[in-house]
Amino acid sequence: MLEYITVDTSETPTHAVIWLHGLGADCHDFEGLVPQLGLAHKAVRFVFPNAPIRPVTINGGMKMRAWYDILEMSLDRKVDMDNIQESMTQIEAIIEALGKQGISSDRIVMAGFSQGGVIAYQVALLGKYPLAGVMALSTYLADPDAVPTAQTSVNGNAPILIHHGSFDPVVAPVLAGRARARLDELGYQTQYQVYDMPHSVCPEQVGDIAHWLLERLG
Repeated sequence: MLEYITVDTSETPTHAVIWLHGLGADCHDFEGLVPQLGLAHKAVRFVFPNAPIRPVTINGGMKMRAWYDILEMSLDRKVDMDNIQESMTQIEAIIEALGKQGISSDRIVMAGFSQGGVIAYQVALLGKYPLAGVMALSTYLADPDAVPTAQTSVNGNAPILIHHGSFDPVVAPVLAGRARARLDELGYQTQYQVYDMPHSVCPEQVGDIAHWLLERLG
């Protein structure tokens, strides 16, 4: 089981958000956003896992928290799909643990930023658990050709929120557009928004995330 921290808005949470950080960050990266979301009146458990520490090829083999190895920074992004599968399995173990705590998967939102968003996509589109929704922030699809149609995916009806910065120098905005186009083509329910920001999160976006989560979390 991955290490993770939790932030509860209630003593008896009925819903959960699993939020995955980006490359080189850690479980505390988005912890500070919880009070800003205005969900104190909702019974939500936020779960922030730590990615494993592994060498990252594009960073000269330096070891850091990473959901998978990135082999080259081309637009098409050559990544280690075995690492991605491993991370997906680890996140599904957290979903199973939440189920034992009384929070079923259909009351869980998967969220991820950058690398974390890749895993959030993977868990939702290729995993085995139905979810309440997916937040894909400043991220991309690792293998668009492997995504099943909405009709054959367990999350074919789950809403997918896609956010990206218009001048993101790390994950080119075109990759978010490609992900949206591919998902729309396959029949998924996407909501797409671009913000005037780099590879980050901005205040306007936090407000939009809060509104979207309120709709997902009952």
